[in-house]
Amino acid sequence: MKVLMLNGSCNLKGSTFLALEEIGKCLKTYNIDYEIFQIGAKPIRDCIGCGKCSELKKCVFDDDEVNNFVQKAYEADGFIFASPVYYAHASGRLLSFLDRAFFSASHSDKSIAFKYKPSSAVAVARRAGTTSTLADIEKYFTINQMPIISSTYWNMVYSRNPKDVPFDEEGLQTMRNIAHNLAWILACINLGKKNNIPYPKTETGKMTNFIKQ
Repeated sequence: MKVLMLNGSCNLKGSTFLALEEIGKCLKTYNIDYEIFQIGAKPIRDCIGCGKCSELKKCVFDDDEVNNFVQKAYEADGFIFASPVYYAHASGRLLSFLDRAFFSASHSDKSIAFKYKPSSAVAVARRAGTTSTLADIEKYFTINQMPIISSTYWNMVYSRNPKDVPFDEEGLQTMRNIAHNLAWILACINLGKKNNIPYPKTETGKMTNFIKQ
């Protein structure tokens, strides 16, 4: 099994990376592989709602890492999405990345990329905006039937710079407990597959439009 982690920070080895590494080290004790996918510091386009992904089966913009991430997502069993907090919410670059990744994946004719796969959001901040950041990211899970992995506190680490991370002992404990819970859920899903337990039935077709004609 493999967990794909998205580091939503421009700083490749910063505090957000260290929070993900703490989760990854714990996952390794369960023989679960992980990869930290770096969003990097290059510009990231917003989704423009062009609908081209329904034709191309990928995002029309191919000058950043969105399509590469989605390709890796097909092979992943679970996810961690982590964001630094700058202005009391998730990084705008990360949200632009996720808008395009999830929207284009929903139009792909390949195997399911995100649906039914357990996922967790992580926020890293100096002080404020952590819970709103978690809410920003978790919205992608709740529209894609992705089980949300929680912990023993809100999924956050407090740090002004990477040197601070080891001092947030509760934050790192919270990261490890994310790993424990994720490993358990992945084992349950794997056991269900071995026993031919099907995925839940999904109803489709109903869409409410609040503009009455």
